[in-house]
Amino acid sequence: MSVHVIPGDPPVELLLRRSGRARRISLRVSALDGRVTLTCPQGTPDGTALAFAHEKADWLRQQLDRTHDAVAVGIGCDLPFRGRLLRVLPGSGRGVRAGQECVHVGGAPDRAAARLEGFFKQTARDRLAEASDRYAAALGLSYTRLTLRDTRSRWGSCSSQGGLMYSWRLIMAPDAVLEYVAAHEVAHLAEMNHSPRFWQHVARLYGDCSAPRRWLRDHGPGLHRYQF
Repeated sequence: MSVHVIPGDPPVELLLRRSGRARRISLRVSALDGRVTLTCPQGTPDGTALAFAHEKADWLRQQLDRTHDAVAVGIGCDLPFRGRLLRVLPGSGRGVRAGQECVHVGGAPDRAAARLEGFFKQTARDRLAEASDRYAAALGLSYTRLTLRDTRSRWGSCSSQGGLMYSWRLIMAPDAVLEYVAAHEVAHLAEMNHSPRFWQHVARLYGDCSAPRRWLRDHGPGLHRYQF
């Protein structure tokens, strides 16, 4: 990986990285910290990749202008949960209870972020396991394990050994988005690619996925600005 700067007003610093999985040159602006990453396939000359970034300089500056400040999760903040923005309020006991407009967190206020993260992860695991079981049964297949991570580069993955991985932050997105990602990764149990046959499996399991894919593209990066 190497750092480069696109001159202009203002100059844009970016990280150039090569990936064996990349099939094309792509740019990503982190909604959390504004970091710009230029990813390209192995063997791509620096000049080719950087020329692509220069062509997108105006777009990059627009995206950086829209980058939101990080949100420290705690009592009094607004936090997305299953597609709804909830106000975090103190609660009784030591548990977490989510309603339609607010989420109550018991215990010491300085432990609210940790309790919320635990609650989000457990709820995400429960919902993703249920959806994965359902979709796998529809295909007549099974997966070997389900793990949760906090990844920026992808919302889910399926290994060649049948292991499913999901970002636990999917519980912050609308239910339809979580369902789509589960269907997408389970479909890889049948097709480890993104061929037309793969997308036929996704359509069979989920239906028209254009809306959740668009939501992830437009709003997904913003889920990473919430710091637990």
